[in-house]
Amino acid sequence: MSVEAATEVIQYEVNGPVATIWFNRPEVKNCVNWDLLMGLGALLERAENDDDVRAVVIRGRGNTFCAGADLNMLDSEFLGTTNQSVKIAQISARTFDRAFNLSKPTIAVVEGFAVAGGFELFISCDFAVVEDNARIGDFHIRRALFGGAGPIYRLPRYIGLRKTKELLLTGKLLSGKECEEWGLANVSAPAAELDQALADFLAPLIDKSAFTMRITKLAANRGLDGDTETLLALESMTCNVAHQSQDAKEGVQAFLEKREPVWKHA
Repeated sequence: MSVEAATEVIQYEVNGPVATIWFNRPEVKNCVNWDLLMGLGALLERAENDDDVRAVVIRGRGNTFCAGADLNMLDSEFLGTTNQSVKIAQISARTFDRAFNLSKPTIAVVEGFAVAGGFELFISCDFAVVEDNARIGDFHIRRALFGGAGPIYRLPRYIGLRKTKELLLTGKLLSGKECEEWGLANVSAPAAELDQALADFLAPLIDKSAFTMRITKLAANRGLDGDTETLLALESMTCNVAHQSQDAKEGVQAFLEKREPVWKHA
């Protein structure tokens, strides 16, 4: 295992095929400042380009995920004009979308708070493993703010419009267990069992063909949009590409020979 500090506020850890991006501002519940946001984008790109990394975990030091943007930054000259405010919202949206569109699965591991911008990153990851008593929700409305990095696009597709409005218009916070019940988290576990729950969730992800994982995730993401004919065509083309891959041939051969496949990730 190796741990490297990209900056003082964000760290990159590699353990076998799993890269973990750690937010490291526990004294402010890992609130996002400019350095953390830029570091997140850079480390997602680093994980994308590392062929040995098969999955990317995002979590926070100090037993909390992320309590959103640092309000000291929002109250500074840095965001003193509409143009500046739009700029930071667009950069945040692009950075979080990077987690959504990474060619490798991304997993948010949530302890403590995932609110406001932290919630937006939470729903931008492919999967979520959460602590039972975590506090998770949009929260912006409580400060007369609005989340500009994905909630009106992703939330209705995950939980429907009525539940989306319930979260966005009330600022309601859900427990980790409630997030699992609502379909916002894949696994909820007690704090003492969270790391094991993560390991169990990762196990069936990191032993698959990286090539097929990449094109399957891409097709699934595109499935959020488009008409029926377009999506059926996308499925057919993705199926053909997958079936012509070296890994597909190896998968079939391994099945016939009653052995575990040896992937070439191509």
